[in-house]
Amino acid sequence: MQLGINLGYWGAGMDGDNLAVAQEADRLGYAVCWAAEAYGSDAATVLTWVAAHTERIDVGSAIFQIPARQPAMTAMTAATLDSLSGGRFRLGLGVSGPQVSEGWYGVKFDKPLARTREYVEIVRKAMSRERLSHEGEHWTLPLPGGPGKPLKLTVHPEREHIPLYIAAIGPKNLEQTGEIADGALLIFPSAAHLEDTAVQYLRAGREKAGKTLEGFDVCPTLPLAVGDDKDVAKLADTFRPYTALYVGGMGSRKQNFYNQLAQRMGYEKEAAEIQDKYLSGDKAGAAAAIPHDLIDQTTLLGSVDRIADRMRAYAAAGVTTLTLAPAGLTLDERIASLRAGTDALERAGLA
Repeated sequence: MQLGINLGYWGAGMDGDNLAVAQEADRLGYAVCWAAEAYGSDAATVLTWVAAHTERIDVGSAIFQIPARQPAMTAMTAATLDSLSGGRFRLGLGVSGPQVSEGWYGVKFDKPLARTREYVEIVRKAMSRERLSHEGEHWTLPLPGGPGKPLKLTVHPEREHIPLYIAAIGPKNLEQTGEIADGALLIFPSAAHLEDTAVQYLRAGREKAGKTLEGFDVCPTLPLAVGDDKDVAKLADTFRPYTALYVGGMGSRKQNFYNQLAQRMGYEKEAAEIQDKYLSGDKAGAAAAIPHDLIDQTTLLGSVDRIADRMRAYAAAGVTTLTLAPAGLTLDERIASLRAGTDALERAGLA
């Protein structure tokens, strides 16, 4: 099992620290550095900056938002980043959510599975440097009756095949991801529930494509907080606002994928209460309503030995790249967490 680092969003007051974290992850042998985007910093610019200041670590989008870019533009960006980084780019895609898609991009959040499948088909075709033509429900290339003609990407990526990941949570999206992608970007993964909530659906998708999970990258992101085992409850409390935001406030009441995931993990009543409080404006109450076990199952908390035990559980559950989101208010704290991650991987016998 490899390790990754997730920088999250740029522009949160720790930009210089984020670069230093990426450089330390590069030095420590982390496999990939991911950057996110929502309606602030864009991931492509951040990844270009990180790639220019690192040597070995891959850079990946987690995620490029599908409503933000035409598929051909995503192919151009991926090919350019792969070329500039010397073959170190991983393309992660996701549909975002209804609030961002419709409120920020003005793109109707409908038929996300069909839209994703069609988008991936166009991106792959463009990145392969075929002449681009496509007739589908959401895109037609070239437009009929006009001057457009099938064009071919002029940039040569460093590699013939750029790894393509999809951020997936729901069963149908996970199955489709297994079928059409090279990896899955997961969030709020519990090692104890990973087979039931994710891996079985990814496996079914691979079987549809006539493949197995061998070579497919199961890549969850987990917040990480290192400390004494007797302080695990206190460490978990630092992630209450984060968990409340996703389980309670992300998306809409009817379309909150993270809330639905918590329900599938057995927290139906608690997930409903968290969402009710969050959407009513009681964010503190929503955070307080989160069961400790839900946080503990979906984060890495405590001593290096405790984290190593959890890493073994994730590897046994099918995780191939474990991406860490280290907590810490200072650069030194985040760097220490990074180093603890590699120490734990070695103690787990997984390095």
